Amino acid sequence: MEGKHSRWSSQPRPCDLLRKIREFTRAIVEDLSNGRSPEILIDRFRNYCTKPDSNCDCSSDLPILKETLTLRRESHLRRLDVLLRVLVIVQQLLQENRHGSKRDIYYMHPSVFSDQSIVDRAINDICILMQCSRHNLNVVSVGKGLVMGWLRFSEAGNMFDCINRPNTAFPVPIHVEEVKDIVSVAKYILVVEKESVFQRLANDQFCNTNHCIVITGRGYPDISTRRFLGLLVDTLHLPTYCLVDCDPYGFDILSTYRFGSMQMAYDAKFLRVPEILWLGGFPLDSEKYLLPQQCLLPLTAQDKRKTEAMLRRCYLQREVPRWRLELQLMLERGVKFELEALSVHELNFLSAVYIPSKIQGGVYI
Repeated sequence: MEGKHSRWSSQPRPCDLLRKIREFTRAIVEDLSNGRSPEILIDRFRNYCTKPDSNCDCSSDLPILKETLTLRRESHLRRLDVLLRVLVIVQQLLQENRHGSKRDIYYMHPSVFSDQSIVDRAINDICILMQCSRHNLNVVSVGKGLVMGWLRFSEAGNMFDCINRPNTAFPVPIHVEEVKDIVSVAKYILVVEKESVFQRLANDQFCNTNHCIVITGRGYPDISTRRFLGLLVDTLHLPTYCLVDCDPYGFDILSTYRFGSMQMAYDAKFLRVPEILWLGGFPLDSEKYLLPQQCLLPLTAQDKRKTEAMLRRCYLQREVPRWRLELQLMLERGVKFELEALSVHELNFLSAVYIPSKIQGGVYI
C-alpha cells in the first residue's frame, strides 16, 4: 500500500518565513526610531482545560488569549533579548539552508540564555509569531524514535527498506518532510511506549508473524516520532493501536500521541494522531491475564495526584469517555503494572497471546 499525505501541505516555505522575519524586525526598528516602545503580541493556546462541566469549547487550533511583550516592563526585557537573539540564529539557518538543534542554539549564547528552557520558550514563541512549526525554522530535535516492520520509505534520497529485515530497528527519520515513496503491506501500526517492549517484540519476530509496523518513541515521544507516525497514518490509512504500561505516565504518553502536549498546543493540529486506538494495558487486564499480586505495584502519592489531574482534562470526557473510565478505575484500584509483567506466564506472552488476542477480539478503545 502506498499513498500521499496532506497533513503538512499548507506549511510555509523558507522564503515566506524569511519575509515574515524581516517584516517583524523592521516593525520593531521603526517603533524604536519613532520613540515608541514595541509591543509584541503572542497568541497563547491550550489543548485542554480543567472545567468541571463537559460543555467546554476548548480548541488547540484557536488561541485563548494574547500575551503582550513590551520594553516598558522590566520583566519582559530579558525575554525579548532572548527571542531576538534566537530569531537571528533561525534567520541564519534559513538563509544558509542548514539545520540546528535546540541544544546547538543554546550553546551559541550560553551565558545569555543560562538555561535550555529559556531557548525552548523563545523557539515556541517564534513559531507562534511566524505561524509555523518548529521544523519549518530548520530547528530539529535529536531523534530517539525507532521503527520496524513491513515498511519501505526514502528520506533525502536514502532508502530505508524495513521490509527486508522486518524485525530490525531503524531510526525514525528526523526530517520527516523529506520522507517520500512510502510503501507498506502491513495490516496495522502498533505504537509501544517503551524500548524494552519494542525489543521484546523484535526478539519474538513479531512483525514477521503479524505483518505490521511497530514504532516507539522510547517514553514521551519526540516531535519527529509524532510527525512520522502522523505521516504513516495519513499515507497508509491503517488501523493504529497504542500499547502503554497501566500507570499514569503510560496514560499520559498515550494522550500525548492522541491529543498533543500542552507545551506545544499551538502545533497540536500537526502533531496529534486522533486515529490512535488504546490497546492496553487496562486496569482489569491484571485479572483477565492472571497477573500475580507480586506484579502489581501500589500507586504512589505522586501517581494519584497525576491521575487526578489528568481526570480533569476536558478532552477525556468530550472525546474519549471510555478512556476516562479506565483511568478512574486505575485510581480506584490503587495499583499499576508494567507490560513486561505479562512475561510471568511466558517470555513471549505479550507477542504471542496478549496483543494478537486484543486485536483479533476488538478489545481496544
